[in-house]
Amino acid sequence: MEYAQERITTLHDLREADRSVPTDRAAVVVPMTEREYAGLAAERVLSELAALDPGQVIVPLRASSETVPAFRTWLDGFDLDVRTVWCDGPRVADLLADATLDGPRGKGRDVWLALGVALATDAEQIVFHDADTETYSRAYVQRLLAPLVSDTNFDFSKGYYARVESDGLYGRLFRLFYTPLVRTLRDRHGGDFLAYLDSFRYALAGEFAATRSVARQLCVQRQWGLEVGTIADAYDAVGASGTAQVDLGSYSHDHRAVSGSTGLGEMSESVGATLLRAVERHGVAPDYERLPGRYRETAARLVRSYAADAAFNDLPFDRAGELDQVDRYAEAIREPAADGRLPPWADAPLDPEAVADAARADAAELS
Repeated sequence: MEYAQERITTLHDLREADRSVPTDRAAVVVPMTEREYAGLAAERVLSELAALDPGQVIVPLRASSETVPAFRTWLDGFDLDVRTVWCDGPRVADLLADATLDGPRGKGRDVWLALGVALATDAEQIVFHDADTETYSRAYVQRLLAPLVSDTNFDFSKGYYARVESDGLYGRLFRLFYTPLVRTLRDRHGGDFLAYLDSFRYALAGEFAATRSVARQLCVQRQWGLEVGTIADAYDAVGASGTAQVDLGSYSHDHRAVSGSTGLGEMSESVGATLLRAVERHGVAPDYERLPGRYRETAARLVRSYAADAAFNDLPFDRAGELDQVDRYAEAIREPAADGRLPPWADAPLDPEAVADAARADAAELS
């Protein structure tokens, strides 16, 4: 039975145990776009949350004004206290412009706005997860909250799971990009921060939870890179001793292509830039001329290991295809551009209450 520990505390699913924890003081943030409207995965997520009955569910919605009324009606059909935050509303846009925080839109910006709304409530813990999980269970929220509400005194928890399906190993951006890049840097530079980054069994998982205090300290990437930026900020806030990762069990959601808009290749550029900015902030000076080649060597060794693991489990494995992906991801390894993160709410030139009021008024105007 696997129960190994990492640099951070790892909570395993070792047996059928009662992991029910209080959720009435928690806000659950579930970002959505138009593609989630009335979808089967989102329906499952919301139905499971209704059965759990958390203190509040906050849905940051990126959608056109024509879609918002029907979306709100659909959300209101669940037995939940749902706050819809229309991230593209004019009042919200004006607030951001006045605070000189307007800029590129994306998932991270949506989450940041919802985080502000959550902080305008009395929530003691804030849980984040996506809405496209086909295997979603209400237990996810309880498991993520468990280390935060117990007497073990953790302040940040991250979910992990095996991305394995009948047609092979998934989690490609994590397996083939994040992990070999972090290990290449760690082998070269060492240090506690890189050891911390290498401890996460699924660093790119969208499921995490934080206490109110930690949530106020999170800088947020505007688009992709949200997950990497979050764990880097958690390190600064509470370190490895205040961080836990939790086994969420089975997990399945839609798979992205490598090429094309919003594909894994494009995502690797944001994830890589976020990661490399974080390591620079923590005193690491990567050799950007040699780093892509060193990354390829590390990734090739890991691909050999993945191939052996797949064969051991009688799973299909496209070794040449995986190495092609490595070559594509290597193109994303370059000196990152300037930091464009949104500020932590502890220091933001905006009142979370003002964001909550603006979002409420924007959505109500369309009703």
